Amino acid sequence: MNITLVSATPFEIAPVIQWLESLSNPGNENEFALGSHRISVLVTGVGPVATTWKLAGYLSARKPDLLINAGITGAYDRSLVPGDVVLVGEEQLADTGAEESDGRLISLFDMNLLDPDEFPYRGGRLVNPDCENTHFLRQVRGLTVGRASGTEASITALLNKYPDAQTESMEGAAVFYCCLLSGVRFLEIRSVSNYVEPRNRKNWNIPLAVSSLNNVLKDLLQTV
Repeated sequence: MNITLVSATPFEIAPVIQWLESLSNPGNENEFALGSHRISVLVTGVGPVATTWKLAGYLSARKPDLLINAGITGAYDRSLVPGDVVLVGEEQLADTGAEESDGRLISLFDMNLLDPDEFPYRGGRLVNPDCENTHFLRQVRGLTVGRASGTEASITALLNKYPDAQTESMEGAAVFYCCLLSGVRFLEIRSVSNYVEPRNRKNWNIPLAVSSLNNVLKDLLQTV
């Protein structure tokens, strides 16, 4: 199987890359062998714009059997704790649209600028059909932002608009959009590093999130 491992930054998947390097001697620094799998690594850069650009170009030339997007995430859902690893089953673009004078957010669908059921959308959401029969991790609903939320006002506005959102990232919806349009099977795996709350990096546990994420990735790559 040809697998592409995608991350916004190198550090989020550094342990699994080191592990792959210890198991194989790649001819290309971004290509590895694991049993019968060929694993390619793509680092997109942070945010939905960089991810869309890098991934669209990549998928126009290559069609992997499986693409795995991996990274850390903030959690709105307080039943999740730092170090939990989740499978994101659907994504929404949180800050594409407009802001009303009273602070309410309105989407392109609300503005009748986009049909909520026009592919790749389903009811205004980007839904991964491959997650419907995937149960190895807890499945959550993701929200993708261009700017990580850091004030009570912005967090409240987002949750008023998207009350069932459980996690926040800056790349997830871009991955869903590109893969759905390209017809590529994909998974988004995220590890919780912090709660989405007024910005306080002292409450973040990035080392734990990265460690947990990469342990799951190692298991997944050996069993997929």
